[in-house]
Amino acid sequence: MTPNTLVLVLFLSLPVMADTVSPLLARGYTVTPQPQVAKLSAGEFVFSPDWKLELQGVSPADAALEMLRQEFAERFHRTLSPSSSGAGVLRLVIAPGSASVGKAQDRERDVLARQAYKLDLGSNRIVISANAPAGLYYGVATLAQLLKPRDGRLVYPEARIEDWPDLQLRQIYWDDAHHLDRLDTLKQAIRTAAFFKINGFALKLEGHFQFKSAPALVEPYAMTPAEYQELTDYALRRHVQLIPFLDGPAHIAFILKHPEYAKLRAYPDSNYELCVTNPDSYKLLHGMYQDLLDANKGGKYFYLSTDEPYYIGMADNAQCREAARAKELGGVGKLLAEFLHKAAGYLHDRGRTVIFWGEYPLKPGDLASLPPYLVNGEVYGPEFDPLFRKHGIREMIYTSTQGEERQFPQYYPLPPSRRLHQDRPPARRVFDTFQKIAYDTARRDADLMGMISAAWADAGLHPETFWLGYASAAASGWHPGSPDPGETMAAFYPLYYGARVYNMDRVYQLMSGQAQFWWDSWEVGSSKARKPIWGNSEGIFQPPHAARDQSIPLPPAPSPDLGYTNDWTKDNAKRLQLAAGFLVENDELLGLLHANLPLADRNGYNLEVFLSIARLDRHNLEMLRGIARMDGLLRGASHAAEGTRAREAVRLADQAIEQAYEIRYSRNKALADTTATWYKSWFPRVAEANGRRFLHELDDVKDHVPDRTADMTYLVYRELLLPFGEWTEQIRAARNSYAATHGLPARNERFDWKDLAPVHHSATAEISLE
Repeated sequence: MTPNTLVLVLFLSLPVMADTVSPLLARGYTVTPQPQVAKLSAGEFVFSPDWKLELQGVSPADAALEMLRQEFAERFHRTLSPSSSGAGVLRLVIAPGSASVGKAQDRERDVLARQAYKLDLGSNRIVISANAPAGLYYGVATLAQLLKPRDGRLVYPEARIEDWPDLQLRQIYWDDAHHLDRLDTLKQAIRTAAFFKINGFALKLEGHFQFKSAPALVEPYAMTPAEYQELTDYALRRHVQLIPFLDGPAHIAFILKHPEYAKLRAYPDSNYELCVTNPDSYKLLHGMYQDLLDANKGGKYFYLSTDEPYYIGMADNAQCREAARAKELGGVGKLLAEFLHKAAGYLHDRGRTVIFWGEYPLKPGDLASLPPYLVNGEVYGPEFDPLFRKHGIREMIYTSTQGEERQFPQYYPLPPSRRLHQDRPPARRVFDTFQKIAYDTARRDADLMGMISAAWADAGLHPETFWLGYASAAASGWHPGSPDPGETMAAFYPLYYGARVYNMDRVYQLMSGQAQFWWDSWEVGSSKARKPIWGNSEGIFQPPHAARDQSIPLPPAPSPDLGYTNDWTKDNAKRLQLAAGFLVENDELLGLLHANLPLADRNGYNLEVFLSIARLDRHNLEMLRGIARMDGLLRGASHAAEGTRAREAVRLADQAIEQAYEIRYSRNKALADTTATWYKSWFPRVAEANGRRFLHELDDVKDHVPDRTADMTYLVYRELLLPFGEWTEQIRAARNSYAATHGLPARNERFDWKDLAPVHHSATAEISLE
């Protein structure tokens, strides 16, 4: 087969690209995911909550009815109280053969059929028909999404919808490894996921779960097994699988940092990776697995995350002899396969479908050594996917809502003209996900059964920032290739926030841009504050490499005679020019957020989180502008001193010092506001509580940004490292030296840059130069 023929065959096997606008959106109706088939008539009709409700094969306690009532109450402030004298009939039906499945990627059509539904919308009758409760739940979700307010009334289109998923499992990864969401917050997240037809919720807790078998790992705030089971049951009622997630053999510094488990390390001087030839490693893992299984009764899946096991099969030291075993087996990939037999086998024997990452160091020749009951959580292209399929291992398409971005995902990337640095190409999260799920070669080569959208809160983001990406990814997993990702994004806003919000696409553009400039506006260099990095994917560093932190150049301090020849403002002209533009946009962003907050009929807290992030961004912009002001004031003081205008010189130096206080106050206020906002949904990040202590020891290989501090100050970590306090103190010393020479009073209050109290303080008023 020629390359051109191969491309043609692949193209013909892929989903058809969406029309410019879907029929539903063309009529003003927003639905996510887009139904597979929507046949609209010309008319529409008014729906009132007093329609008669009829149930056929449906329990009055069914979760679909609960959702229906909740959605009407929250979205439209209407109570669904059906009466026998209603103007129409709303009938919910569960019966075999009620809904059919058309073209789909997933070969398990019986599983897809349990999620399928049919929706008939007429002027005096609405019927939702499904084969099983999950399908009814999704049909009700579509019904709730379709209802449109118009002139004080609620209307529906006359239509028939036939719908089913393309892939049976549509998952999101929820990262609570470095903070712990409150139980009600997690329940709300699961409910939101179910509303967007997400049916897998992979929850990573690490030390935020109360492991009975490993109590040393449990952090100050941690979920109890009873709470985990409550959350599991809550999810199952809404047809969502709560999936335990545990790493191994790598990415487990949260275990191996503890002295009790240091003997299980592959390398004594690295807490990153477990020794897979030590029998005690499996005793630990199996105990932790069982703790999670016992608290996840009713669950079907388990994520055994074999993510990035860089050093497996390499260790050859007194406490770990992996290298010899890898050689005996025939390679490091086969040693990873042996680990999977031992670790995943425990879970498989207890009835769980085990999802893993079938990645490096696995090579094509290693795949036959893997347990065939595994499910691969990622696809790896034409070299690997056909072999996974041949071996009986099903796969899922992995996408990312966020990767290494700070503060906010890259939903809208900045153009090069608005960047200081040209590092890696920017992502375009929703569009990239759309392309990956709809058009990846895995659709031809792999035995696909699902997709997962991940977002890594170990970069310090709030999970509220991920929902646009999560909902859009699930929409592609349900109906790949349609609609256009721009339409999916536009549909998300009124569905997530309510119909009254406006200009939300602009809000997300501005949030994306502000967060990108927050990072781009500083420089990256070697860190003197954190321990060196032990290694990376390319190997072990000899010696370890310096960690990387952000910094920003500061002007020099003036000389004792207030002499100052630096021109920081000129040297940083582009940085300041860009900051000025982003400051104007920050005004716009804050205005839109404040205007939309009272208009959000649901998920208003999400906009509160956005406000807190926008204020952190604003502080950064004001800090850059403030340093430029200090630079100008110090130049002015120098000119005044040269002209023997002593009082003016000291006054200008004082104003520069006062600007430092303003910058500190801006930082502290933004941090305090953000902490207060995020703690509405998070338990506090503290060193000690509930009789437990947090062992603050960094990962030897990976940089988990929140772990840089035990509290919320990781949000301003780079500023606390900046020698801004020393610089300000040097300015004060120069000012006092000059003042003493000219018989003017000293300024004695020391400037403490690391004082985090959000108190607006001015010391100038205490100093009289008269």
